[in-house]
Amino acid sequence: GYFDVGVALNMFNLSTERQVELIKANYSSITAENCMKPASLQPKEGEWNWADADKLANFCRENKIKMRGHCLCWHSQFADWMFTGPDGKPASKELFYERLEKHIKTVVNRYKDIVYAWDVVNEAMTDDEKAEDPYRQSRHYKLCGDEFIAKAFQWAHEADPKAILFYNDYNECTPHKRDKIYNMVKKMQDAGVPITGIGMQAHYNIYEPSEADFKAAIEKYSELVKHIHITELDVRVNREMGGQLQFSRTGETVTPMVKMRQQRQYDMLFRVLREHK
Repeated sequence: GYFDVGVALNMFNLSTERQVELIKANYSSITAENCMKPASLQPKEGEWNWADADKLANFCRENKIKMRGHCLCWHSQFADWMFTGPDGKPASKELFYERLEKHIKTVVNRYKDIVYAWDVVNEAMTDDEKAEDPYRQSRHYKLCGDEFIAKAFQWAHEADPKAILFYNDYNECTPHKRDKIYNMVKKMQDAGVPITGIGMQAHYNIYEPSEADFKAAIEKYSELVKHIHITELDVRVNREMGGQLQFSRTGETVTPMVKMRQQRQYDMLFRVLREHK
């Protein structure tokens, strides 16, 4: 009764009867694990691979479950052909924008009847605490500067003015990165860019973030947007945190104390989430 609880799915999940039962019983929002990412949907220019994404969207339609779209623009699992011109040389910014706009509008229009929210741009800020430039030095950024972020949100909004449009990132509670995200979103919004949500990926562990940092991030982002989603929640039993998702098998023994720490972290997270429902 506090908020929607979602799950990320792939085709194996949908083909397993017991998992389908669990999905229907427990979740009120669904996100595609991989099949809506640019590399999956359009691996080559004009070659669209809709099969898996359509299956997932149709499952949501049939079962009246809301769907989050993930994701339209990311440095990883991207349609990298967009960066190469017909002559094999690097694409101009104009050609890149032409291709990205077509991709975003085609995808958003196809699913606008079922997708209520999109992760439009994913992980565009750097993790480097000492970097003078707050942006990740991706191919997108090197070609376009931060304008590609504004353009992506503009095109998504033009395709579906009703969708909630998210900037999504990890280590979003770490103060130095939290402030980078905040400053970027505020700058964009001040320029009229329709960023209406912030996605907190929440790749945490049993030690971090602290309750103070978790609360501070939610409260700071709330100054800018009405919609905050915890988009990819996991709590690891080692010290890994953030975006690499190695899930290292480094020999941690899951002792009763480790189990208790993990339970306490989940308890803390959901207590704070209920406070901010």
